[in-house]
Parts: sequence; structure tokens; C-alpha cells
Amino acid sequence: MIEILSPAGGEECAYAAVNAGTDAIYLGLDRFSARSSAENFDDEKFLKITKYARAFGVKVYVALNTVVKDCELENFLNSVVSVWNGGADAIILQDLFLGKFIKQSAPQIKLHLSTQAGTCNALGAQLAKDSGFDRVILARETKLKDIEKISKIIQTETFIQGALCTCFSGQCYMSSFAGGNSGNRGKCKQPCRKLYSIDRSGFEEQAYRLSLSDLSVGENIHSLIDAGVSSFKIEGRMRRPEYVAAAVNYYKSILSGKDGDISALKRTYNRGNYTNGLAFGQDKSFISSAVQGHIGEFVGIIKVENTKYILQTNQKFSNGDGFKILRGGKEVGGGSCGGECKGGYLVNTRTRLKNGDKVFITTDVALNEKLLQTKRLIPVKISAEFLAGNRAKITVDGEEFLGDGALERANSRPLLKEEIIRNFQKTDGYPFSPEFTDIKTDGVFITAANLNALRRSVYEKTYARLTENKNEQVFPEFVLPEITNALNGKTAIIATNLSGVNADIGILKSDDYSQDCSSLLNGFEGEKFLFVPPYMTGEEVEKIIGIAEQFDGIYCDGYFGFELAKKLNKPFFAGVGLNIANSVSLAGVEAKYTCLSKELTIAEADALSQNNVFYLSGGNIKVMDLIYCPFEKKCSTCDKRKTYTLTDGEGREFPLRRYVTGECRFEVYNCADLVTNGAKCGKIYDLTLPQKNANRTRGHSVNGIY
Repeated sequence: MIEILSPAGGEECAYAAVNAGTDAIYLGLDRFSARSSAENFDDEKFLKITKYARAFGVKVYVALNTVVKDCELENFLNSVVSVWNGGADAIILQDLFLGKFIKQSAPQIKLHLSTQAGTCNALGAQLAKDSGFDRVILARETKLKDIEKISKIIQTETFIQGALCTCFSGQCYMSSFAGGNSGNRGKCKQPCRKLYSIDRSGFEEQAYRLSLSDLSVGENIHSLIDAGVSSFKIEGRMRRPEYVAAAVNYYKSILSGKDGDISALKRTYNRGNYTNGLAFGQDKSFISSAVQGHIGEFVGIIKVENTKYILQTNQKFSNGDGFKILRGGKEVGGGSCGGECKGGYLVNTRTRLKNGDKVFITTDVALNEKLLQTKRLIPVKISAEFLAGNRAKITVDGEEFLGDGALERANSRPLLKEEIIRNFQKTDGYPFSPEFTDIKTDGVFITAANLNALRRSVYEKTYARLTENKNEQVFPEFVLPEITNALNGKTAIIATNLSGVNADIGILKSDDYSQDCSSLLNGFEGEKFLFVPPYMTGEEVEKIIGIAEQFDGIYCDGYFGFELAKKLNKPFFAGVGLNIANSVSLAGVEAKYTCLSKELTIAEADALSQNNVFYLSGGNIKVMDLIYCPFEKKCSTCDKRKTYTLTDGEGREFPLRRYVTGECRFEVYNCADLVTNGAKCGKIYDLTLPQKNANRTRGHSVNGIY
């Protein structure tokens, strides 16, 4: 199976995707969607578009992929049952343990594990399969070698087109802590798309340092097919219908052996002139530091003539076409087509332009209209018999429909064959393309009203047959676990050196996972856990096994940590990045210790407190994991410092930490440390950063953020 999977942020995008020939769509409801700013679907619209998709054999996947809090469990589970019974082909979840609970109660429901779960290696894939998931949506950072291994374990879906998150999937808290809008809860305000400077030579100027180019794998889709990927996902629930249509057309063409129309794709949405993505290695176009948004396609240059701006080009444009103007690679303004003139086209703009400024088209009116003109139709073969003494008989694709009562011969105006054909060429809004095979009439009479009523009934029943919901209906009784609330007086410390640290549990976060770190444990008398980053390739996991032998257990923010701990036969500490936020997930965790999500308030954490449960209570707040080099992999000039400072346009300073796993990775920390009065849970203090940063401005407590 090779499936092109398209975004449907709203009805128009859903219809555009289906009409362009997509194999499946994914959408969100007006609740529990990680894209809450999209138009999304209420129950009525969901049922309508699901029927339309089924008519064409297009699958519908519903994203209920936010972090779910305890107070939301009942509504969430009701939503899962409702969309499945409404005809969804699968439900996308972020919370693996919540999915396992659902699968145990209603095994008929098909579940896909969201990219937010961060599946990036074979260990994580195995856990997903064992938990009952039918498919994993791979983290965007997953390497091609790991994709191949994962695809042998479980069905895989990978992104091929669209926006890239700068942070590793599911680990971004920047919007939460910098602005009070949780990305894991569908409210991301995209702080990664803002201007920043970094205190390293060549990066001091404010630019879009964390803004990544759009992904476009193009012909590399064949490498992903060879790796065993089944479903190819186009990102873009926040984008317009013409973009969806252009993207579907592009990849359908490539898969059919033709050249894809990259021009149409660029004109509908193009950030950074595209990157092949991390599956194929970080390329030079990976970061779009100069232009944050849609850059479009280059079409010509500006000539200034008598205070007028003329676009010199060999292409055709229409009034209303939109342009973006770049000078020295940076955006200086926008404009629109003001009509044809001698030497080119007039550009209307409020920006003062210069000779040689480059013009990119970002809105192509004629192209957008063309992309949305295509209407997908279902061919239906129709035969008919209108014979005296018999009921009218219409056969559609072998299924017979009969009219009411026997027909009589006409006294004056008999029904003609051509009239029957003309009547049934009207499809009453249904997406049918009728083909007439055998039409018989022997001079009977039927009123126009009765013929119209017969046609409407035939098409209505035909559409109902094609769109029948064949899901096995489920009515599970979800029995929610009871939490026995208990205090946990233990303290855990995350640090890069545990020497001299006093705590019940020490979690060592290495600066270099390729080196022995036993000297960093000297003098520590508590339980020793190794911090395993949330993203690790399969090769890196194998290398870390030797290091882990020195520890009592491992701590990990990624689901694969459960399987790694089993492999090592060591206790597991389920990290804060797993976003355990409700009683169902907490009950499903098989770990010695569990840290609750930092998306919870203190009061919400208190309600889940048990004697092995922890809560981030102070110190540094990691808000991003970067699985790429923000310095554009300029290794020859790298100063290889451990920490840098990322400064935004408001002067807020976010520490940027480098660590090594075989290649450089980076973490971004909040501009303010966490200071709380604690909770009933055990307390975790993150002291990762050097002491000079550990005493930065005292920040808000978590319950002051939400």
C-alpha cells in the first residue's frame, strides 16, 4: 500500500484534497486537536465529509492528539467512541498509554500513534505495537536507516511535505512557558518563527535562527517507499485549499513516473525554498533564517522607471497576483500586479524599491482557480426500462431500483429515450458521472415530477450505499482507575555532574554520550539514573548501552526508554517529557518512578500524587530539543562551547546548551528558572545549566502560567 495523506483543516481543504485524488485525509475536531487554530470540524461537518470521502474510497483519520488532563478524560473517551462510530478509519493519539487503555476496552478501534509521541527508533516502534497501535507516525527527525527498521515492525507514516517543527516532536514547551499557550494542548503561537540572535560569531544579528524551511522530499519519496513506508503525509491543516491540491498533484505525478509541478507547489506555499529533511541529513537550506514565511517562486527583477516599479519577466500575470520582494536575500516588502505595461508588469507597493530587487510570486490567482476547478466524480453505469404494464426500473452499477406503480401507455406524448438520459444527467449535487448503457421505453407516460422524484430517490440510495459506514460500532464501558493519593517525600536532581550533590535520586545528564562518565558520579550516595535524551537513533541506542551499565537505572523523556530499560534489565524513570497528565496514563506506566507533565498545574499534579510520582519543582526549564545544528553545521569554524545565549526581540535570554551523542544536539531553556512551593509529589530539580545560569531571574511557578 502506498498512501498519499492530505491535511484537512476545514471543509474546503477536505474537498480540495479528495478532488485532487488523495488516498486519505486527516482532520481535527473542534476539541482535542493539536491544531486548535484550524477551522476543524464539528460533529455534523465531520459526518458529512466522512461520507463524501468514503464515496471515493478515501480514508479519514481523526487527530485527537493533545495532552489530555484528568478532568477531560470522560469527554475525550466519548469523543473517541463518537468519531469511530461516525466512520473514522483511525484515530491519532499522542498519549501511548491512553491508547493502550482504549484498545483494551475497544479492540476494534484502529489507532495511529501521533508524531507528537516521538517514535524515532525500533524500540519505540515495538512499544507502540505491543500497546495495540496499528501505525506510528514517525518523528520528522527519524533517520532513513531507522525508518527501514521501524517499517519491519509496524506500519509507518512519514511526512513528505510542509512545515517542520524546530523542536523534536512532542518536546516543545516554548509556547507554554514563553507565552502561556501550550503547543501540546493545540495552542502553539510559534515562537520559533520569531527573530533571535545567538552569541556566537556570525550569528549575533537578529534573524529567524530557529525557523526551518518547509519540507519537500520530492523524488526522495522513492527512497522512503524502498524503506517500507506505507503512508506519505502532507503537513498543512493551517494552509489553504489550493496548497493542498497542489501538493497532492505534485506527489501523485511523481508516483506515476511524471515530473511533479514544483512551480505550482512553490506558488501556493514555500518557506525557505524547501529542504529534504533530516531523514536525508541536514542540508544547506534546512534553516530559513532570512525569510520567515511564504517566499513563493522567483519570477523576475524590478526596474525603476519614472517613479514606477516594473517587473521584468518572461511570464504572464493577472491583476491581483501577489508578490514578495527580496533584496540581498531578505524580505523588504510586498506588492501586487497592477497590470501589463511596456517592458513587463506594474508592481503596486508601498515599499520603496530599487533596481535589481528580486520578485517572488506568492499568490497566483489563475493558478489557484485552476487548482480548485477539478471535481472528482464517480462513474456510474445506468440502464433503464420504462415499459407499459411494469414499474419503471433503473439499474445503477448492477443494483435495481423500481418506481411506484405500473406505467401506462401515453395517449399523446410518449416518454422518449433522450428525455430519460437528460433527466438522469442531473445528479442532484451528488458526485456522479453517469454513463448510459441500455435505455428502453415503449411509449409510456410519466409526469416530470414523478420522473424527477424517481431520479432523486435512485441517486440518494446509490450515494447511501457508497458511503455506508462499515465500522463495527463500539459501546465500551471505560472503567477509569482509582488513584490512591499519597505523598512522596523524595528528591531527584538532574545535573551534568553528580559529584557533591545531595539527593535521593541523581539523574546524570551527560555532555558527551560517547565518553565514559563514571568520574561524574564520585561521592553521590543516592540512586544513580542515566538521563537518556528523548531522541536517539538506533545506532546511538546501542552505543549508550555500555554507559548505562554504570547506573542503577535510566531516565528518559521518550517512550523508547521503557524498552531500553527492559533490554538493560534496569529500573526505569519515566521522564517529564512523556507528558503523563491523567490517571489512565499514570496507571499504565510500568516504571519505578514517574514524573508528571510540566503542562500540569500544581493542583492537577497533587491530585495524581503517589509514592513513586514526581513533579518538576524548580531549576531550569527545558523548552526545546533541537535535533539539528542551529549554526548551519559550520563545523570548521565552530567554537564548540557548551552553552550559548539565544536572545529574542524583547531582550529575553534563553540558554542554548550543546551536548554530543556522536553528533551535536542542542537544548533550549526558558529565560527564567522555575520557582514553586512544591507539590505533594516527589520533587525534581533540573540543574543542568552551569551555575552562572542557574541563578537567572526567578520565574513564575507553573500554576501561574496556565
